[in-house]
Amino acid sequence: MEKIATGLATAADIVGEDWTLVLGGALIGALFGAFAQQSRFCLRAATVEFAHGRIGEKTAVWLIVFTTALTGTQALSFGGLLATQEARQIASPQSLSGAALGGLLFGCGMILARGCASRLLVLSATGNLRALLSGLVFAIVAQASLRGFLAPVRESLARPLTTASTGGNDLLALTGIDSATALRLSLAAALVALILATWRRVGGRVTVAAFCVGLMIPAAWFLTGTMSGVAFDPVQVESLSFTGPSADTLMLFLTPSEGGLDFDVGLVPGVFVGAFAAAALTGQLKLEGFHDGRSMRRYLAGASMMGFGGMLAGGCAVGAGVTGASVFALTAWVALFAIWIAACLTHWLVDRPEREPATPAHIADMRPAQ
Repeated sequence: MEKIATGLATAADIVGEDWTLVLGGALIGALFGAFAQQSRFCLRAATVEFAHGRIGEKTAVWLIVFTTALTGTQALSFGGLLATQEARQIASPQSLSGAALGGLLFGCGMILARGCASRLLVLSATGNLRALLSGLVFAIVAQASLRGFLAPVRESLARPLTTASTGGNDLLALTGIDSATALRLSLAAALVALILATWRRVGGRVTVAAFCVGLMIPAAWFLTGTMSGVAFDPVQVESLSFTGPSADTLMLFLTPSEGGLDFDVGLVPGVFVGAFAAAALTGQLKLEGFHDGRSMRRYLAGASMMGFGGMLAGGCAVGAGVTGASVFALTAWVALFAIWIAACLTHWLVDRPEREPATPAHIADMRPAQ
C-alpha cells in the first residue's frame, strides 16, 4: 500500500493532482464497468428474486459485491489507511428523512426502469438504447434536483430530520462498535455470501467478477483518501456513486466546466468504456430498443424517480447502498433498506406473476434488465 501511495504522489507531481484523480477514477470506473457487465451485478435483479421468495444467483452476486466492499473498506480503516470520518457521508450532517423518502422513490423507479443507475450505464455501453435514454433522463432529473428547479423540493423534503439531531451519521460510533469488531462482522458476512454463492451454484467466473466489482469500492476510497493527504488543494474523500457524477458528467458535455477536475469526472466515462470493452470481447454487444410506447413511458417514469430519489437519498443503489454502507453511514443503511422495501412492493404491485402469462418472457424478467 505504501508503494501505491508513493506512486500516486509521483503521478501527482508528473500529471498534476487533478488529472491523477481523473485518471484514477477512469481506471477504477473501467474495471467496475467490465466486471459489473460480466457478473450482471444488479440490485434490481436481487430485489426481484427476493420479492418472489427466493434467494438465488442474483441475490448471491449482490451480496458478494456488498460484503466485499464492506470488508475491504473496513480493512482499510482498521489498518489506518482510510479515515472514514473524512468521508462525505460521515463528515457532514445528512438527511434521514431524505434517505428514507429518496430510497423509497429510488427503489420504485429502479423496478419501473428495470435497472438501477449503474446497471443502466453498463447496459447502455452494450447497445441497450432503452437504458441509454433512461440514463440520460436519470442524469437530467438528478441535475435538476441538485441545482435546478427541483432543488427547493429536494431541500424541503430533506430538512425535517437530519443526523445533526441524532448525534451524527457514523453508525459505528453511535453503537459503540470498534473498527476491529466491524471488520470481523464484515468478514463473517462475506463468508456467508460466499457460502450462499456456492450453494446457489454461481459460476466461478461470475463469483470472481462480483468480488472484483466489490473491490472497486475500497480501491476508490484508498485513491481519494490517499490523494487528500498528498494533494495541495482539498480533495473530497469519496468512492463510487452515480447520481451526482452522472449529473456532473452530463453538464460537462453540455457546458464548459466551471469547477476543477476530480475523481467523478473520470468515473462515469470509465464505467462506460469498461462495460463496452467487456461486452465486445465476449460477443455481447447488441442494439436493443423500446417495444412500444407503454414500455417507454414506464422506463422514463422510473428513471425520473431514480434521479430525484437518488439525489434526495444522498446516493444511488451503489452510492448509498454499497459505498455509504461500507463506511457504516446511518443514512446509507436507511436508504438501502428503503430501496429494498420499495422495490419489492413495486414489483409485487406492477410485475407480480398473476398479472403476467406464465411464459418464458416472465422468467426473462428475472434478469437484471430488459
